[in-house]
Amino acid sequence: MNDWQDVSNVVVVGLGITGLSVVKYLGRYHPNLSVRVIDTRDNPPGLSELPAGVECHQGGWRSEWLAAADLVVINPGIALSTPEIQQVIKTGTPVVGDIELFAWHINKPVIAITGSNGKSTVTDLTGKMAAAAGLQVAVGGNIGIPALDLIDESIDLYVLELSSFQLETTSHLKLKAAAFLNLSEDHMDRYQDLEGYRQAKLRIFAHAEAAIVNRDDPCTFPDTFSGAVATFSISQVANFSLQYIDECEYLVANGRPVIGCDHLKLVGRHNLANVLTVLALLQHAGISYEKGLDVLKSYTGLTHRCQVVEDNRGIQWVNDSKATNVASTLAALSGLTLKGTLYLLVGGVGKGADFSPLAPALDSLNVRLCCFGRDGQQFMPLHPAAKQYETMADVIADIAPQLLQGDIVMLSPACASFDQFKNFMARGDAFVDLAHQYA
Repeated sequence: MNDWQDVSNVVVVGLGITGLSVVKYLGRYHPNLSVRVIDTRDNPPGLSELPAGVECHQGGWRSEWLAAADLVVINPGIALSTPEIQQVIKTGTPVVGDIELFAWHINKPVIAITGSNGKSTVTDLTGKMAAAAGLQVAVGGNIGIPALDLIDESIDLYVLELSSFQLETTSHLKLKAAAFLNLSEDHMDRYQDLEGYRQAKLRIFAHAEAAIVNRDDPCTFPDTFSGAVATFSISQVANFSLQYIDECEYLVANGRPVIGCDHLKLVGRHNLANVLTVLALLQHAGISYEKGLDVLKSYTGLTHRCQVVEDNRGIQWVNDSKATNVASTLAALSGLTLKGTLYLLVGGVGKGADFSPLAPALDSLNVRLCCFGRDGQQFMPLHPAAKQYETMADVIADIAPQLLQGDIVMLSPACASFDQFKNFMARGDAFVDLAHQYA
């Protein structure tokens, strides 16, 4: 717990949604502090919403502000390796993120989820099932609402999605249960290697009472941990796993059947792993998942995540714009039931990733690979039926007249979106508009 008596000057580095939430939190709970903002962008988002009296330096750094700060709060989009931040760290001034401020403030139970893929679905479903058990639940963090904006005395439980970037600057977050879902190559433009990325995510277990880890992915296991450990798996024996009973597949918790898989509306095998994780998190947080089974049965997932947005003339249009890395796209492909041709839209900003692991999965499918965006060319060698386009709209205009009953048009790009779109949500919305237009 931080001693705020030692702090009088705070510099918030990076505005946007998270930075603005930090500024508002400080104004609400620590109104006597001097708070200033630095953002290297000329016109950062959130600038017009800054409270009166909060000074903002734009378009570069302000070294004298950093030198005078007692505490620096950085946006997760800013790497700790940034020279200006490294200089602050060398002087001994604390550099933290918004989740660390949240950790200092909160005295209510918290569940948190990290991983390369699936964490948004797990976070959202955990929150919904906990609410069905009768709790006042706040869900956010890296998904939806910033953690500091969730703070409310009426809340019984916080459920947070946490990225590796957020965990880098978090040291004191106490958790009833924490899950590390999986690890795959991502953000290699930020980390020196995959192990550096893994170590950032493992920080989620630093002060957790229970660790939920993936039996199918040993990288998710903490190197050292003194609390309870529960495993989940869709292919091996685990605490939370799948089992056939009377020729029907069930989700099983510690050997006890919970629900038949055919009762779920979620699409894809990867989502079975997500549900098993939710069951484990709730159980280890002391929350009855049985009370949330009706919610689980009706849950269809999140927007932009393997979401069927059109099903017309026997042709499905699937929006998986959240698939910003190879592992996400592989997960989407593994969950498909394909009767016709798969038109798979890939491309965008590759973030230095290796796309070759997609090739074996594509070989087993009747697929037309539609490559677009800045790094679309990098997908061309992966399959003989690959074609290059400039934009997603160009793809749809070309393939729409060829579509037949049983075909699937899936946007699962394995790339970030910011070459042609503001974010993955905008990319997904554009795909949905095209689906409505051509379906």
